[in-house]
Amino acid sequence: MKRLRERKISIDDFINCIETSEIIESYPSDYPHPSCLILGSSTMNEPLHVVVGCDESVVFAITAYYPNPKEWEMDMKTRKKRERS
Repeated sequence: MKRLRERKISIDDFINCIETSEIIESYPSDYPHPSCLILGSSTMNEPLHVVVGCDESVVFAITAYYPNPKEWEMDMKTRKKRERS
């Protein structure tokens, strides 16, 4: 809830993201539970990323954010390659 408020993401946007989502990255070895990054959309159809973890019976919201176009390709599913310096 703290991150949602800080990032001006409403509960309705969060819920809509979950309902319209697809998994774009999986983190099966995350501790204490496996997690994944999902891409969905806000109620205004803006791309929204949410990271969730789960155990056998509960899904945990870890964080949510609007993806930065400087870090993500136009599909908002693919991370941009970092240039080496």
